[in-house]
Amino acid sequence: MEKKLNDLIDKALSRRKFMAGAGTAAAATLIIGCNNSSPAPTTTPAPTTTPTPTTTPTPTAAPLTDADYLTFALNLEYLEAEFYLYATTGSGLSSADAGSGAGTTIVPSTGTKITFADSYLQQYADEIAQDELNHVRFLRSALSAAGATVQPRPAIDLTFFAGLGTAAGISGTFNPFTDENAFLTGAFVFEDVGVTAYLGAAPLITNKASYLGPAAGILGTEAYHAAEIRTLIAGNAAASGATAAQTAALANANLIAALRGKISAATDTMISGETMLSTSQIVNCDSTNAIAFARVPNQVLHIVYGGTAGAGVAKGGFFPAGLNGNIKTTTT
Repeated sequence: MEKKLNDLIDKALSRRKFMAGAGTAAAATLIIGCNNSSPAPTTTPAPTTTPTPTTTPTPTAAPLTDADYLTFALNLEYLEAEFYLYATTGSGLSSADAGSGAGTTIVPSTGTKITFADSYLQQYADEIAQDELNHVRFLRSALSAAGATVQPRPAIDLTFFAGLGTAAGISGTFNPFTDENAFLTGAFVFEDVGVTAYLGAAPLITNKASYLGPAAGILGTEAYHAAEIRTLIAGNAAASGATAAQTAALANANLIAALRGKISAATDTMISGETMLSTSQIVNCDSTNAIAFARVPNQVLHIVYGGTAGAGVAKGGFFPAGLNGNIKTTTT
């Protein structure tokens, strides 16, 4: 499986666009009534020529709505919340927060709750877990208030970190639930993607007055999380007494960053790579204007589905049955 994943992420494609929607068709039934006094109907002769077939119009793609983008964001928040909650508590979202009909979350058989050697790291992890849970609750509430369908948590596979690690070139079997340093690398996988996903989706929101402000607020929180994780990884590696595990966390984070950039570049030229994390460079932004990178939903889908190239990818990676909602299939 890992070889196939590595092969697929190397296939570069050059364009992007969204294609989502459904067409509608109408039909009418002609009803002819008769009474008991009416003569028996005569048989209509069969036509002597073949009628010209009618052409069925091509369905028009339905435009994506703000609710679709919020639902897309909710899927990602479900994933983040599950990761942090399992790492800090050993359990995932409650049934109320996951929603009716929620998919199953697959976790490593070795367990998920991490024993943090440093109490401050435990506090940071607990805080982020609560933030991500609050994001889930906020988006579910916002969708409900807008009268939109609130999609439940899709099926999530937290064991996919192993496949992602292999594709990135991480030595051994990558499991972010083994210790606090591996946890930081696992958190790094999600936080930078969260920042770029919200930034990429922001211009697509039409109701700026109602939704852009809250979306920007979540983006800001995700950026705080990303900076926190990136600083901890770099700071630990820079310490004079840095352990092999702390040094490896930095190296592995950069392998993950390189893989994300490769997948994004393979599906769209909007982002060609990422700024590598180092003990002297923390912020992930372009070198010219110091602006954070952005990813459109199609690029994010390729990342969370595991890097499978091409259009029509609707599941895989962290989402074995795909995302819920209308934004769930890659378009390039």
